[in-house]
Amino acid sequence: MDGYAGRKCVIVGGTHGMGLAVARRLVDGGAEVIVTGRNPENVAKAAQTLGRRAHAVAADITRMADIEALAEAVNKTFGAADFVFANAGIGIFELFEAVNEATYDRYFATNAKGIFFAAQRLAPLVRNGGSFVFTTVTPGNASPGLAVYAGTKAAVKAFARTMAVELLPRDIRVNMVAPGFIDTPTLGIADATPEERAEIHAIGDAATPMKRHGTPDEVASAVLFLAFDATFTTGVELPVDGGISQMDAPMGTEA
Repeated sequence: MDGYAGRKCVIVGGTHGMGLAVARRLVDGGAEVIVTGRNPENVAKAAQTLGRRAHAVAADITRMADIEALAEAVNKTFGAADFVFANAGIGIFELFEAVNEATYDRYFATNAKGIFFAAQRLAPLVRNGGSFVFTTVTPGNASPGLAVYAGTKAAVKAFARTMAVELLPRDIRVNMVAPGFIDTPTLGIADATPEERAEIHAIGDAATPMKRHGTPDEVASAVLFLAFDATFTTGVELPVDGGISQMDAPMGTEA
């Protein structure tokens, strides 16, 4: 497979889960990728997994110095990129009444501020005719314990739609993928216990009309469609959620 041969791609948050799935598909298709992650162990594992066409960079996007260093690495390694997947983010279950300032700031520093400035610094390095894809969240019903998380993703949607307008003169398309319940290693909740993840998994299967979790590779298919094939599409949010945002769960099913 060489469908992405010669492509230069950057995945912000690409060392595990959905980001790593996109990186694998790109590398298998002949692309060269830069993936970022905050955890040095995950960065090293991603480099080993992806092989010689991948460059794994340790970057904490809550730090402007790391974002600047990432932009420098992209410029030095690629000169120009064809595609950026702005995927990094954190999730913590915390009820509205329990959220404190530290939690709030941690969410927004990564999911909103970090993603915004990473995209801003990388945009000049994306060649005319290239593309961005941002990760948002399925536009289904509100979920208890995710008020701040949902707020950060609403901000990302606003950023992406405005970028789509502002980058039109360069023919750069900006779209969003909105995953539902996806079988990633953490299920999107980094600090959950194994028991909590099992409970979240059961809830997700019950809430999803297709009665299962999606896979990272299914999300990757949607991301790569938006990145390269959807050439007359910009400013769009594509749900990859087993039908949660479009229909109620089938009647007669049980959790």
